[in-house]
Amino acid sequence: MTISKISVVALLIINTCSTLSAQNKASLGFNIGQNKSDFGLGVHFISPYFAKKTLAFKVATNIQWLEYFSNNQTVWSPYGTVQIGLRGKQPVIDDKIFIYGEGGSVLVKPNSNFSGRKSVFGGYGLFGFEFFTNDKFCYYLELGGIGTGAIADNVSYKPIYSNGFSTNVGFRIKL
Repeated sequence: MTISKISVVALLIINTCSTLSAQNKASLGFNIGQNKSDFGLGVHFISPYFAKKTLAFKVATNIQWLEYFSNNQTVWSPYGTVQIGLRGKQPVIDDKIFIYGEGGSVLVKPNSNFSGRKSVFGGYGLFGFEFFTNDKFCYYLELGGIGTGAIADNVSYKPIYSNGFSTNVGFRIKL
């Protein structure tokens, strides 16, 4: 599946979910994270919650940097990811602290500097904690894993990337 096809699916999900409830708002967020040892930055959209306000769709895109050695020097090369997932959440303390689980598919767009592949498909799963400071803004922490089987085949020692333990921290704003 190409990035453009995933974008069309994401837009259809966003359009469908935007009509679910006027009271139950969608949110937009920013994150700083790490997949294995690959630092990254990203943005995401979370649909309004449905099924008694316990489930939502998430669409995210990230830019990650793979660190590797080439010509006796350390190189950081960027690559992209697109995630589409389903999440479920429950309140822990009133409407201030929530826990959630999330899982879905991930598409990796490798950099030709380190990989001969045009795309790599995989999955991810995580647990998260949201801390609301008011009705529209929260900070969050996510811990989980990502598995894609991605290998930097253009690098002499063929390191894996976009696989393993995953962490994200960031903030979200309800729209």
